[in-house]
Amino acid sequence: MTALSLVPHNCHDVTVDGRRVLFHVPTTAMFDLDTVGGAVLDVFKEKRRVSEDDLREHLDGRFAPQDVVEALQDLIELDIVNDGRAPAPVAKLQIENYPLSTLVLNVNTGCNLGCSYCYKEDLAVPSAGLRMQFETARKSIELLLREGHSRDRINIVFFGGEPLTNLPLIKQVVEYTERRCTEVGKRADFSVTTNATLLKEETVDWLNEHRFGIAISMDGPRHLHDRHRLTVGGQGTYDVVAKKARMLVQRYTARPIGARVTLARGNTRVIAIHEHLTNDIGFYEVGFAPVTSADNASFNLTDEELHCVFEEMKALGRDYESAALRGENTGFSNLHQLMTDLHEGNRKALPCGAGIGMLAVDNEGDLNLCHRFTGSELPTYGDVDQGIDKQRLGTFLSEAADRTGRGCATCRIRNLCAGGCYHESYARFDDPLHPVYHYCDIMRDWIDFGIGVYTRIAAGYPDFFQRHITPRRAIQ
Repeated sequence: MTALSLVPHNCHDVTVDGRRVLFHVPTTAMFDLDTVGGAVLDVFKEKRRVSEDDLREHLDGRFAPQDVVEALQDLIELDIVNDGRAPAPVAKLQIENYPLSTLVLNVNTGCNLGCSYCYKEDLAVPSAGLRMQFETARKSIELLLREGHSRDRINIVFFGGEPLTNLPLIKQVVEYTERRCTEVGKRADFSVTTNATLLKEETVDWLNEHRFGIAISMDGPRHLHDRHRLTVGGQGTYDVVAKKARMLVQRYTARPIGARVTLARGNTRVIAIHEHLTNDIGFYEVGFAPVTSADNASFNLTDEELHCVFEEMKALGRDYESAALRGENTGFSNLHQLMTDLHEGNRKALPCGAGIGMLAVDNEGDLNLCHRFTGSELPTYGDVDQGIDKQRLGTFLSEAADRTGRGCATCRIRNLCAGGCYHESYARFDDPLHPVYHYCDIMRDWIDFGIGVYTRIAAGYPDFFQRHITPRRAIQ
């Protein structure tokens, strides 16, 4: 046997309740390591180069030779061990097709709130808001239909500012899109992210009729929500948001409703917030977004606070696991998304669909990488009149996928993280392609935690994934 070497960046060995689980990094697949497989892997971890004599020295008398050979062959096929040759250069990703499925329409830069941590660079008070005109929106839909011609479904997301400040345009766009989709044989899905303050019963009923996906921005109980989510005049908004949100969840029947929580400095109360928003308000699911790259650094969580947030998230994750073993879903969307990625074996060459499956249209009709970049100094990638600037966008995405010279190249979570959020990198480093190294260790620990949760659910109640992940994917 030619001497072989471990390829450490292709495997990660996690112990879950005494079981050894091998996380295969290139495919994000997981395998149970039996005793012989674990023993063979341990030899490679101990020695830089492993010969046949080394295997005999460590394993003779412990396992049948044929079992050792089979375990070794499995590791070779997974490229976890090889003969020490340098890996072939990874071909640079060349993106030639842009099958859009989603457009985010920034229908108004104006917002009736003045949230202190807001990242939107084009945000304005309601009187100064730049509203998208219907002709711009119409051209956006036509662009989506052209570029997404291979898709059976298209998605339109209404964003702002506060999108409900331009509800008449939203209604026009929905009517136009549904008519055009009927003509070309497609289905349209709509969604909106709103602060809820402008919701009325008749608005909710209209959203229900058109099966909108709805996300409400809400930061928890009054004393937490009112720290940052204020009116333009500086007044707290909890009372009105809570009232409108309760009305919404009681009246809305088309789809589950989620809450999006922003965790800024001084707020690490993940468990209390989740309990309040699910039990007291009635949201189906809650997702948390820690602030680490705000333009105003005073809103960024400190390192200590960020660690505290993830410890609380893990505690909430243990509740999620306990419920899953009973066949229930607690609605903790951060962990639920990780369970989805692990269950489906998702592998990311890019951190998200920005630029390839999704673009954002600003009020002037320019195409932005995503909704976070409207109003920023980052170059745009075409417009609704001329179409996508595929050369410029392709260059950006190819650079994003090229991990050469970055820590991401050998990171064990590289195909789940893929470098992190473009906008977070842009806000923190003024470079959308700069890896977010400041929380890599936390993310690796979070995914190790998720592997443990997934393994225990798969062993204790495997039907959970069929009941709670497959149906969710079907309606997205």
